[in-house]
Amino acid sequence: MVVAAVDPRRVGPALCLFSAACFGAMAIFGKLAYEAGVSPEALLLLRFTMAALLLGALLALRPGSRRPPAPAPGTGGGGSVRRLVLTGLGLGAIGYATQATLYFGALDRIDASLVALVLYTYPAMVTVAAVLLGRDRLTPARSAALVAASGGTLLVLLGAGGVRFDRVGVGLAFGGALTYTVYILVADTAVHRLPPVVLSALVMTGAALALGVRAVGSGGVDLGFGPGGWFWIGCIAVVSTVAATLAFFAGLRRTGPSTASILSTFEPVVTTALAAVTLGEFLTPLQLAGGLLVLSSVVVVQLRPRSRSTVAAPAGRPAAVST
Repeated sequence: MVVAAVDPRRVGPALCLFSAACFGAMAIFGKLAYEAGVSPEALLLLRFTMAALLLGALLALRPGSRRPPAPAPGTGGGGSVRRLVLTGLGLGAIGYATQATLYFGALDRIDASLVALVLYTYPAMVTVAAVLLGRDRLTPARSAALVAASGGTLLVLLGAGGVRFDRVGVGLAFGGALTYTVYILVADTAVHRLPPVVLSALVMTGAALALGVRAVGSGGVDLGFGPGGWFWIGCIAVVSTVAATLAFFAGLRRTGPSTASILSTFEPVVTTALAAVTLGEFLTPLQLAGGLLVLSSVVVVQLRPRSRSTVAAPAGRPAAVST
């Protein structure tokens, strides 16, 4: 039997698309967990606790995953170990925990497809912030992309018909996008100095600790749901957190930041498609047009000249973990 050789050039893109699909499935798993009686607070706490434990086990079983990456040109390299650890924990405790709380809060009030489309305004926000911080420049093409993203988001919101619309839910989703923007800009410095698995483990641990303290302060979380709830939380932790994050970093090493970021825009497409198939949700034609504008603008603002993508990571890429 003859086995065809796998083209190495296809491995990286395939990993990036797999990562995006895993992240895209999270909204569906979350909806199904809610139907099984899981509260948003319990879902978040258990998601990050399980993910932190899984990544910790991976670090223990694979010592090579603790090896620091080679510093990228222009990043400076090095850095205090204590400072890097605190940065990773802070990214989880302050950034990712807050973003995830807003995301799942929105998911509890509005449809999964609308949450995904609103959340995916964050690449445009990252680009604007990077320009204001002097990390990038705003070209005419990027300016047009930002206009398209704003117009597309407006169409998504104005076209709410069959999709369940709630102002608070949309506001939470926008808050999640804004928080994730700040998270990316901060994480962009740490990702060059810590191994991906180590940084991910620190982020998950920080988020789990912050949510654990919050749970204790609010009187605890309800864990009285059935096996179905545990199953869907497990899917979120394993598929949409650990597997998605590790696949993204593996793809990022092979494709470079620009290609990985472009391919990650597959995530909301997966969420919308899965929502239509599994949850009976649908988007109106106006919202579909808006969604296409948003996704096309995301692709444009992430594009970089080939020569630049091999020198330094663009400010607008997802730097650590997604959603």
